Amino acid sequence: MRLFSLIIPATLAIVFSIAISAKEPTAIPEIEMVYVEGGTFTMGLDEGEAEHMYETPKHEVTLSDFRIGKYEVTQELWEAVMGENPSISKGDELPVENVSWHDVQIFIKKLNKLTGKKYRLPTEAEWEFAAKGGNLSRGYVFIGGNEIDKTAWHSHNADKHTHQVGLLKPNELGIYDMGGNVSEWVQDWYGHYSKKPQKNPKGAKQSEIGKMFRGGCFGNLPEYNKPACRFVSNPNFKSQYIGFRLAE
Repeated sequence: MRLFSLIIPATLAIVFSIAISAKEPTAIPEIEMVYVEGGTFTMGLDEGEAEHMYETPKHEVTLSDFRIGKYEVTQELWEAVMGENPSISKGDELPVENVSWHDVQIFIKKLNKLTGKKYRLPTEAEWEFAAKGGNLSRGYVFIGGNEIDKTAWHSHNADKHTHQVGLLKPNELGIYDMGGNVSEWVQDWYGHYSKKPQKNPKGAKQSEIGKMFRGGCFGNLPEYNKPACRFVSNPNFKSQYIGFRLAE
């Protein structure tokens, strides 16, 4: 199971205590969403294809229409809502990272109050359907194409840091960075797949293992940028490798 963990070398540093107050929220930048027409697709993998058993079995999933973020949530948007920026790599157009699943829920609640919208995280099924290109899927090996360097920032091309959202080629639906840059929290608790056909699944009701996140990141090997790869971590976990995108 891909339980996300980091090994950080010890460093010596002199730390000065500085009282820093968060900025007041500012005008909300434009949030571009992509319409995804509902449909039926095959989620998961066969045992012969999967690296881990919790990515199996293949099963039929039917989804209603939804909308998903064209880009990963940027640091500019996060700071406009929250008044602070927790990211390790700084830059307005870089994806926000170093945020827990619970942090994201606070952000979304504040964003919805400010905008009057009903933003949320995508479900795991919505995320995979969108990553595969929805009803326009061409069956690529990686998310968005068969040439990974053209669609995703990963450990072989990212130079150990995140990049501005939207620089590489989008997938079939015009969605950017679903593979690479940062992995993305989704709404679901971890749960085993069922062989039975499902409609609009929302994952397990609870899990001691954690919350799901999807998509490769700038620190992952290229093969983790396949649309059916699953990852899980404690919802309090924060990492420079994990961000998110919105859905509604």
